[in-house]
Amino acid sequence: MMKKTLLFISFLVALTASAGQHYTVVVSLDGFRWDYPQWYDTPFFDQMAAEGVESGLIPSFPSKTFPNHYTLATGLYPDHHGIIANNFLDPASGRTYKLSDPSTKLDPTFYGGEPIWVTAQKNGLRAVSFFWAGSDVKIGGMYPWRYFSYDDDPRLTNDQCVNGIIDMLLLPESERPHLIMAYFDQPDHDGHTYGPQDKHTRQAVLMMDSLMHRLYDGIRALPIGQEVNLIILSDHGMTTLDEDRVVDLSKVLKKEWLIAADGDVPANLNVKPTCVDSVCDALAGIEHIQYWRKADIPSYLHFGTHPRVGEVVVLPDLGWVVEDKLSKYGTHGFDPNFNDMHALFRAVGPDFAHVKRPHFRNIDVYPLLCHLLGITPAPCDGNFEEISDMLK
Repeated sequence: MMKKTLLFISFLVALTASAGQHYTVVVSLDGFRWDYPQWYDTPFFDQMAAEGVESGLIPSFPSKTFPNHYTLATGLYPDHHGIIANNFLDPASGRTYKLSDPSTKLDPTFYGGEPIWVTAQKNGLRAVSFFWAGSDVKIGGMYPWRYFSYDDDPRLTNDQCVNGIIDMLLLPESERPHLIMAYFDQPDHDGHTYGPQDKHTRQAVLMMDSLMHRLYDGIRALPIGQEVNLIILSDHGMTTLDEDRVVDLSKVLKKEWLIAADGDVPANLNVKPTCVDSVCDALAGIEHIQYWRKADIPSYLHFGTHPRVGEVVVLPDLGWVVEDKLSKYGTHGFDPNFNDMHALFRAVGPDFAHVKRPHFRNIDVYPLLCHLLGITPAPCDGNFEEISDMLK
């Protein structure tokens, strides 16, 4: 009888705790540089800075979209969760992970770590995702309570996503998710196509500022509007490219030396064991690149221990790419220490203080979300204590 009573009390405590938690909405705007609000007219992001937290995120290496979105979700460096690039060879299985290939993109064996929606649902909270990387994969044996895939045809429009977030917060309290995550592909798309300082990218930034203002106003108009934390962030920044800043590695690397080669910033080279010296010798002396044997990758990049990292990694200088010809005018993937790679971070809501603080590592977002949700994080690389000053 005593055991049943204790279990019932524990259940009530847990139920009361979850019922008392505030709601959290996390929105990612792909490729939104931390300083776009300094370059362009963004009244809403300026309002968020005036009301809440103004900061920026230091991405993880490589500063690419899928690795960093999954880092934001798990608090693990790409080298630790295994999504080390948007495309890569997995030597253990011999398969090549590609975002364009559903058989690999949706295979949970590629995904390490525990994303926040899994952690939340293990603790009895509901989570919803609109397009977040990895949320359409059955990781840890579960999906978010509701999720929408970026590959859906037709895909939800930006306005439909905003309306969907509001609709989720209008659900009855017993069904209402405590965590909602959403991804938008702008201004990354135009930043790549035209460059970060082009008028088209400026227009994309203004469009997202207006869209996020509509989301904010919609949340505040809800009966529970004052109970919702809103975080708007990005995965990485963007830098300008030029047709004169291209290094063509195909001119110095022989195909018979390589098993696979993926990426332009950085290039991940899977090299035949007997050819590593040949590859390094060929790369020596080439201007505008750095290259490392896997064991020699600088420790501050937190990269190089995962089996999926190639035997040689080539990183071009900021604003350069390693490919045969230029097909875009902006990109990312570079050393996260470059300010051009830093990403936006704004937060307002009942749990956030009004503070302007230094940029912080994006691995700390996962433990921040766990703190807001009142749950214990899974093992991760992040540290909530490093950013606790942003909360009341």
